[in-house]
Amino acid sequence: MKTDFDFPNKYLIGPVVFRPDFNAQSEVISANQAWSLFFTAGQEDKVLGFNTEAGRFFTNLLLAVGAAGVLWAVLFNGVA
Repeated sequence: MKTDFDFPNKYLIGPVVFRPDFNAQSEVISANQAWSLFFTAGQEDKVLGFNTEAGRFFTNLLLAVGAAGVLWAVLFNGVA
């Protein structure tokens, strides 16, 4: 049996961002790709799929948590 699969093993173990075919044309990555890379520690960029709603959800969730933290610090600073 002959296969055409001749992928170097060093690219299978390392993070996807260091593979030569990842973003070869320096394109902007989507929010889903960014969050997938974050959640998998750079191992996979397609975990969340191609639906843009998941990326928007995590981005908005991060902004909401940050805004709530700032609001909490402003309102309750010096109460005690």
